[in-house]
Amino acid sequence: MKKVLLLLAKGFESFEASVFIDVIGWNLVDGDKTTKLYTCAFQKEVEGSFGVKFKVDYLISEVDINEFDALAIPGGFEEYGFYEEAYHPDFLELIHNFNKQNKIIASICVGALPIAKSGVLHRQTEQKTVLEYSHF
Repeated sequence: MKKVLLLLAKGFESFEASVFIDVIGWNLVDGDKTTKLYTCAFQKEVEGSFGVKFKVDYLISEVDINEFDALAIPGGFEEYGFYEEAYHPDFLELIHNFNKQNKIIASICVGALPIAKSGVLHRQTEQKTVLEYSHF
């Protein structure tokens, strides 16, 4: 079973998070049943954009990246404090550690900005596409 970690910052965009939730959830139910999604944030309940509240499986401080195969990061709204947590050193370190172990990192919209800020894109010479990860 492949385990995907959905990394949520305060002010996350619920529609963007739902893309990961739906795709991985439907694969678990009606697909090849090989993926399962887990969630994490700085607090056990994270408030996204428009006041949407979400209870997570793990605190960021509890995550053992060796248990996960991929990381997913939705974007969020500055007006709801997204960058306060998305640019926090512990958030960026989690991204960096997934990259250090050559694990898949996916993002939507401004979810790519903390990936860039973490430094993992420095000196990257190639871009991976969804088709290249069809084995996952």
